[in-house]
Amino acid sequence: MKPSIILAALLSIPLFSCSKEPQVKHKSSMNSSGENIKNVQVVNEEDPICHMKTAEFLKDTATYKNKVYGFCSPYCKDEFKKNPESYAQK
Repeated sequence: MKPSIILAALLSIPLFSCSKEPQVKHKSSMNSSGENIKNVQVVNEEDPICHMKTAEFLKDTATYKNKVYGFCSPYCKDEFKKNPESYAQK
């Protein structure tokens, strides 16, 4: 009986750790929010929500603790603003 409980507990660990990944649903076209932002210095090289490289697709920014963060879409910016301390660089 005990080995089956231990096995079930060990197998459930990956399920809980994977469930914390953000479910990002971008619009079908990344150009729908306008042109890319240029000449803006941001602290992140990739979007903290979806991990897309922001250098090529910088669409929006937000400031948190005097640092400017770049995002690939308004959706990712809104997700960041809901809980910035969990996504902000230390």
